[in-house]
Amino acid sequence: MSRGNMADTGRKGAKATGRMLFFPRLALTSMAKNRKLYLPYILTCMGTVMMYYIISFLSTDRYLSEVSGGRQMQAILSWGIGVIGIFAAIFLFYTNSFLIRRRKKEFGLYNILGMDKKNLAVLLLWETWILYVVSAAGGLGLGILFSKIAQLIMIKMLGAGASFAFSVDLSAVVCAAVLFAAIFLVICLNALRQIWKAKPVELLASESQGEKPPKANALLAIFGFVLLLTAYSITLIIQNPMAALSWFFVAVILVIIGTYLLFVTGSVFFCNLLKKWKRYYYRTDHFVSVSSMRYRMKRNGAGLASICILSTMVLVMLSSTACLYVGMENSIRNRYPRDIVIDTYSFDENKIRKVEEVTAGVLETYGVKEKNTIHYRYLSVGGCLQGDQVIFDRSRMEDFSMADMFGIRQFFIVPLEDYRKLTGDEEDLAADEAILYCTKTDYTADCITFENCGTMRIKKRISEFVDNGVDSMQVIPSMFLFVPDLSVIQRIFEVQQEIYGDDASSYHDYHGFDLSCGSELKIQIENEIREGQNKLLQENPKLQEDPEFPAVTTEGLESNRQDFYALYGGLFFLGILLGLVFLCAVVLLMYYKQITEGYEDERRFEIMQKVGMTKKEVQKSINSQVRTVFLLPLLLAGIHVAVALPIIEKIMRMLMMNNVLLYVIVTVIGYIIFGIFYMGTYLITSRAYFRIVSGGSREWA
Repeated sequence: MSRGNMADTGRKGAKATGRMLFFPRLALTSMAKNRKLYLPYILTCMGTVMMYYIISFLSTDRYLSEVSGGRQMQAILSWGIGVIGIFAAIFLFYTNSFLIRRRKKEFGLYNILGMDKKNLAVLLLWETWILYVVSAAGGLGLGILFSKIAQLIMIKMLGAGASFAFSVDLSAVVCAAVLFAAIFLVICLNALRQIWKAKPVELLASESQGEKPPKANALLAIFGFVLLLTAYSITLIIQNPMAALSWFFVAVILVIIGTYLLFVTGSVFFCNLLKKWKRYYYRTDHFVSVSSMRYRMKRNGAGLASICILSTMVLVMLSSTACLYVGMENSIRNRYPRDIVIDTYSFDENKIRKVEEVTAGVLETYGVKEKNTIHYRYLSVGGCLQGDQVIFDRSRMEDFSMADMFGIRQFFIVPLEDYRKLTGDEEDLAADEAILYCTKTDYTADCITFENCGTMRIKKRISEFVDNGVDSMQVIPSMFLFVPDLSVIQRIFEVQQEIYGDDASSYHDYHGFDLSCGSELKIQIENEIREGQNKLLQENPKLQEDPEFPAVTTEGLESNRQDFYALYGGLFFLGILLGLVFLCAVVLLMYYKQITEGYEDERRFEIMQKVGMTKKEVQKSINSQVRTVFLLPLLLAGIHVAVALPIIEKIMRMLMMNNVLLYVIVTVIGYIIFGIFYMGTYLITSRAYFRIVSGGSREWA
């Protein structure tokens, strides 16, 4: 081959290489020029990938699973994998619309200069690929780096020894890479759809579209307000914890829809009212701000609603999980009111005595004595409360519905003798009378009738009774009935045994006490008591052959403490991670709203400056507009959280957290801290808005 041919071949190769590199270079150049838009988006994508990897890593980490309570904590964290995945898909898809909207004018210019739609598609594909690679690589890198710190924090929460071995979960890496590849692919396809359908002139004029005065839809605004009132009513009216758990999600959906309707349509209606208020509207700072808000509220109200909903999620999630973690000791005591509890499933005094002898022998061996003793008998039985009737047989219920499910109660029926011994109350009862104590519910009827057992009149209601730990771990409400003697209990026992068969409830002899010794010794004593009960059967064949010899359960606070640390620590850790993700979303939405609205208002303020508006007046108008817009989500989020307090408090009771005051204090402190952070974000982003509308380096009069 001649030198000339070789030179021609080289030039052709160089041209081909140049054509291949043209689109990636153009994509990088475009992204660099629009770095104010792309950098926050990339950082948010990286943060989301990082959080997804950390949660995935911790939920399958082998070392964490071997720590006491680790498996329970991993089960809780596994919930967060799906939450972050779904949220990332929705949020990144939504925020990408800000980027595409800002870039449409640029794409229209490329189209007019000679790029056809296929070339624009190639450019978009390269931009999406670069975004994906940078986000996935950066997010996974940070996730791998911080996963060890997250592991050490969780191990510290469980009170276990730290392991300094470093590991990478390849399956979590692959899952994160595949998930976000799918998300970016969908985002890219949506952008291609918008570009492909639009004409060059429409792309060039995209930033000025939607400038027609919006129409305020009063009916939709009223409907949104009604939905919010309905949701608020649900949170205030519902008293049953089971109903609260079921209706909570209904209330959440109503709040989300109502919030969006209020911001999208109600805000336009509100701006029109301000315009009609002449004393307010015809002022320099208010005239421009109200006019600007009228034009953009219908289009950008969804963004404000998203900020409000995300702010509410951050506040509820962090305040509730922080409250659970801070009040963990209180919850442990609710579940285990005494250090050791021995529950014998019998009323037979001879059999109970044999179990008690084992306990006394172990305590004597270790030289400790029980204190703060709780010892009483009860029958625990479930039934459906319809009016003042307690029904055991489900087949007798007509059209068994969700309302009947909410009527399910757990009844603890205690003899008057034991009630007197525990409370010191010398109340007397007739054969058909009872004393009532309710938890998680109210009962206002004057009498109560058990199926096939007769009717008892409620002589007295009491506001408190000794904790037994059983009620605290139940979702359904409980009713303690103190009856004249054991014959009443036996009658109810026989009826429910005939109806329930193998699922019938048992008698219980509840014996709980505290010990004055260390945690390790308490666990050792608990284990010794349990072993002694097992030996009781092994060494007495007659008892082992006795089909009526009762089952015995022994529980200890210290031996179960780790499970509580796992439950509440896992919820708190997950709340922090998800809270950070939602917080990043709030910041990004606020930033993009300021940036996009700044570019929209740039020409408007330039015209106002030319007709005599000073820089000080511009700043005053901007502050009035931005304050009005961005304070609304924070204020409404605070109202959402405050109204949700009653229903969340009932749900918290299911997790054995009964300290309402603690939750209120934690929520108020959380709202103040979040409000400071929110206002700081507002101040920073409002500066970006002001720089854009003031023309950057352009001098103002």
